[in-house]
Amino acid sequence: MSMKHAKPNFSQSLVAEIVKRLFSFEPSEIRSLPSYDDQNFYVAAMEGGEYVLKIMNSEDSKNPAMIEVQSYVMSFLHQNGLPAQTPLPNTSGQLMSREEADCGYGCQSYLVRLLTYMPGTTISKVPLTPELLYETGKTAAKMDKILQKLEHPHLSELQRDNFIWNLSNIPLLEAFFSLLDGDSLKDVAESVIHQYKTTVIPKRSRFRKCINHGDFNDLNVLVQPNENDGYKISGILDFGDMSSGYYIYELAITITYMMSEHPNPIEAGGPVLAGWESVLALNEAEKDCLYVLVMSRLCQSLVLARHSVTLHPENAEYLLITSRKGVHILRQLWELGKEEVEKVWFQMAAQF
Repeated sequence: MSMKHAKPNFSQSLVAEIVKRLFSFEPSEIRSLPSYDDQNFYVAAMEGGEYVLKIMNSEDSKNPAMIEVQSYVMSFLHQNGLPAQTPLPNTSGQLMSREEADCGYGCQSYLVRLLTYMPGTTISKVPLTPELLYETGKTAAKMDKILQKLEHPHLSELQRDNFIWNLSNIPLLEAFFSLLDGDSLKDVAESVIHQYKTTVIPKRSRFRKCINHGDFNDLNVLVQPNENDGYKISGILDFGDMSSGYYIYELAITITYMMSEHPNPIEAGGPVLAGWESVLALNEAEKDCLYVLVMSRLCQSLVLARHSVTLHPENAEYLLITSRKGVHILRQLWELGKEEVEKVWFQMAAQF
């Protein structure tokens, strides 16, 4: 079954029936929430309470052990003081249920979870002040540091060797380069992958290993107003891209996505870096590879968004949100070059 036919397409009436049957409450409101591969619904209960019903795509639903680890991680972070969603048990006391449904491609099996609803707005909708960017970098580092203490019998599931979104697998993007034919960015992407092979891979043995959230982006970080007329982080969403990786990967991913919402993208890197290093200082190999890893994530976003649009043209607007912004940032960072970009990031970080 290809990913093209894997995304669920449950109706609101089916969601209402599932909620009543599995969680024994009457929904007063159901509305669809954005999702890349899965299907998410906001659900309000008649008797009070707000939730998110998450329906996993049929491919990921084939690996319940992975979903179990993700659910455990969310609860573990919540227990350790970070604002992560937590899964809630159904009437049978289970955190996952399996639903059979025909979403237009024959009957398939989908894993369903009910998660706590996190209040707030996505960080993409508020001004990215240096203070908030610093807090974002700090939170990402704290998250990865907490996850180092994680123990679970299925932790090996996170060793996703061919997971296309893991920054260890940048060379796999070459298989999709035909999607860039006729695009001036193809030369940039090819050069970035060459730099990755010649500078990142030889230094990877000196990176410090950890578990990565892997998608700490502007739509997966929620904020609420604080007492200083600014914003504080109030929620961390979507653990579907978790995998074994390295601390520097999480930082590169966080900088990439915070740049996508900043009016002057290059200036976002310094505060995020400073916040990260307030928890976890980088070693020399990690520092030296940060620029290429950010460029690599921008290439992932560009190439894989184009690939996803070929699978789901009806979802093109959502799929291309980050990619469109990333095109301009990729070009800007490429034209400035490693030395100039690093100078801006590390000098700005030193001011905190």
